[in-house]
Amino acid sequence: MTANVRSPQALAGLEIDVRWVMRELLEAGHVTQGDYNVISTTPREKKELNWHPLQIVAKYRLEDQQQKGRVLDIDWLSHWLADRAGLPVFHIDPLKAKVDPITALMSYAFAERHGILAVEVGRDRVTVACDQPFQRAWEEHLAQVLRERELEVVFANPEQLRRYRIEFYNLSRSIAGARDVSGQNLGTVTNFEQLLELGQGGTPDADDQHIVNIVDWILQYAFAQRASDIHLEPRRDTGRMRFRIDGVLHDVYELPAAIMAAVTSRLKILTRLNVAEKRKPQDGRLKTKTPDGAEVELRISTLPTAFGEKMVMRIFDPDVLVRSFDQLGFSKEDYEIWQRMTGNNNGIVFVTGPTGSGKTTTLYSTLKQLSTPEVNVCTIEDPIEMVEPSFNQMQVQANIDVGFAQGVKALLRQDPDIIMIGEIRDLPTADMAIQAALTGHLVLSTLHTNDAPSSVTRLIDLGVPPYLVTATVNGVMAQRLVRTLCPHCKEAMPVEPAAWEELCRPFKLKMPAQVYRPVGCLECRGTGYLGRMGVYETMPLTSSLKGVISRGGDLETITREALKSGMKPLRISGARKVALGLTTVEEVLRVTPMQDVLLG
Repeated sequence: MTANVRSPQALAGLEIDVRWVMRELLEAGHVTQGDYNVISTTPREKKELNWHPLQIVAKYRLEDQQQKGRVLDIDWLSHWLADRAGLPVFHIDPLKAKVDPITALMSYAFAERHGILAVEVGRDRVTVACDQPFQRAWEEHLAQVLRERELEVVFANPEQLRRYRIEFYNLSRSIAGARDVSGQNLGTVTNFEQLLELGQGGTPDADDQHIVNIVDWILQYAFAQRASDIHLEPRRDTGRMRFRIDGVLHDVYELPAAIMAAVTSRLKILTRLNVAEKRKPQDGRLKTKTPDGAEVELRISTLPTAFGEKMVMRIFDPDVLVRSFDQLGFSKEDYEIWQRMTGNNNGIVFVTGPTGSGKTTTLYSTLKQLSTPEVNVCTIEDPIEMVEPSFNQMQVQANIDVGFAQGVKALLRQDPDIIMIGEIRDLPTADMAIQAALTGHLVLSTLHTNDAPSSVTRLIDLGVPPYLVTATVNGVMAQRLVRTLCPHCKEAMPVEPAAWEELCRPFKLKMPAQVYRPVGCLECRGTGYLGRMGVYETMPLTSSLKGVISRGGDLETITREALKSGMKPLRISGARKVALGLTTVEEVLRVTPMQDVLLG
């Protein structure tokens, strides 16, 4: 069939509908006559009354007749219509959107009536996205507001456009409403003395509907963006909100200082913290649901700062407990060694690494695997990271002198088989862990050290005699998290021998034929990375290594013996993932330490 294509100018003023879209697709050979007949004449369901024509067509997931296997989904249809109208496609990234200037440019009623949204507002240029590309009468009305600024019109995915138009204007209205409630100059908090007066006078009430809406938006926004942490940071005039995504912090939004204080108070109420106490750090937890109904736990921590309470919310994905070790990034060799270390009925196994290196994920996944009906698994944590029905979990209560050491002592009277200690920080806790291991229990715990061999010297520095270390410790595993390359956009590239040598030295690991580099696409938000996985350094305590420790060997001697016994450093684990095309040399170098002893 020959396409009767009219120019965008000839279509000016046209309001596209489902029939027009299907006719254009039919004439271009993308759909069949049967598809056209069915979809053009099928009445809309009630829920579809406000849908865009492209959404209606995309719902049927038609196969493109021009290219077998390609589905006419909303993204493809958006690019097709934009090309038909001669407009560029704009992907709305909410992390980069400046909500205040976007919503100030035009009213919600105007934006809704014309199906448009300002997506970028600059000093010289304003970019406005539309979903009816042939209806442009709104440009004349907007020209009065723009004055001498240049207008760029783009096309946006209709689903995105409608969603973010509602979200941005709702947020803007809530903040304006909360600002009106405060009835004061929001920039009055200037020093720590005035900080103590927050919550009195003009600060919006934490139960005000506007504040409730803002808090709901923050949480749903964080879930949608795959954030692992939400940071609410007060400043003199404004509060800054940031999300940590794949280990990297992103600025998200700025709230007026008094509204930030009310948001923090609202979250403290939900977490059952002491709202009146703003001088002491507090910890709590909150359980909520994502928009798609999945349960999520948040661990909340507050910290008094010069301009108010800083709050960090760590988001825990409940699916973390059912992830396989392969999903966590374990190689076959790492997994076999880890299974041997944790497969004993007694002894201590340590996971080590800095905060945010995935230690909790590894321990919970291991405990989930070990927790069978035949064993009693007990944990002592500070705080309990995630509530898991198959464990007996106890929380440290420092205010009533129940620390790790006292907790382990109590757990030993509960007939446990496996004990998990959140962290060994001092000698009393280390002593209790050793006693538990000596009396026939398997103990899992964490230490904060750079690598696996340093854990042995850390225990000895705490005051544990070397003979008790060799008698009780089964092994140590150090770990880090590296960002994984986005599978949708990564590109192959030749290996740079100098970079590969820097990564692997002094080991001679075979250089791969090619590696991959990050590019950036819509799926990964232009970063080139999507998700994270672990790199591991497993060090079982072999008989030769125990001999070195018993003789009082220093860190260098212990490390060299561990390497002789087969330990592969973190960077070698990372290099293997680079060779498999999972991550990059730069990412592994960024997160893994270089052990000086290896270069000696």
